[in-house]
Amino acid sequence: MLVLTRKVGESLLIGDEVEVTLVEVRGDSVKLGIQAPRSVGVWRKELVQEVARENLQATRGDVPTQVLRWLGRSPDRPSEKK
Repeated sequence: MLVLTRKVGESLLIGDEVEVTLVEVRGDSVKLGIQAPRSVGVWRKELVQEVARENLQATRGDVPTQVLRWLGRSPDRPSEKK
């Protein structure tokens, strides 16, 4: 990991198209400004991780009994191919 020191108003470049500027420091938080083309995704890491966890949980989770009933299946038996 590259670690850099920046003062408010100073920037760093990532590649040729992404610029990150330190906008504000307040206590233990910093505010960053990011200029990037629309084709470059900029996401907060904790949100990406939360979505990934929820997606994984959705693929692993048990199907609720009521949903199985709506589908015409018994919660005690998997569906049978007819």
